[in-house]
Amino acid sequence: MGSLGQGPRLALESGGDDMSGTTPAVIRMQILSRPELLAPVRSMVLSLSERFGFDEVESGHLALAVDEALANVIRHGYDSSPDGRIWISFHQINDPRPCFRIEIEDEGTQVDPESILPRRLEDVRPGGLGVHIMREVTDTCDFEPRKPGGMRVILQKSPGEGHRDPRPESSSSSDEAGPEPERSQ
Repeated sequence: MGSLGQGPRLALESGGDDMSGTTPAVIRMQILSRPELLAPVRSMVLSLSERFGFDEVESGHLALAVDEALANVIRHGYDSSPDGRIWISFHQINDPRPCFRIEIEDEGTQVDPESILPRRLEDVRPGGLGVHIMREVTDTCDFEPRKPGGMRVILQKSPGEGHRDPRPESSSSSDEAGPEPERSQ
């Protein structure tokens, strides 16, 4: 039997307050700064966002943004050290407009949020597009220093036109019109 320090670690909590003191988290989890944990987190983001009413494309965008944020924490915040702690909390906010808020917190290297800039797209080379992607696919992407150290990334997205009601469809919807016929020109 191995010790607790070996292998990937994923811990989940449901409900309660998150570390930032904002709205209570629907789910809060802790992972270690190991790249092999990114895939299960992406799966969870996809599942939760679809349950909150996002369509498949929007859910994929949220999963991509979270993946990029976590990869940046692992690479830059913890300098690829596998034992840094990362907290991820998921919030469903309904005021003033419904949105899904994801907070990612770490105890890694703290940086000035003003210095976190996306690379210019004209600068063609591998890597370095994470911040650009995160800002492009979410409504808001904010970076904050944590006390006493580390950073907090706050990603927020409201459902777009592809938003679907997460409640099961009622049986009375059978009278809806079908697709419009194609028109020839």
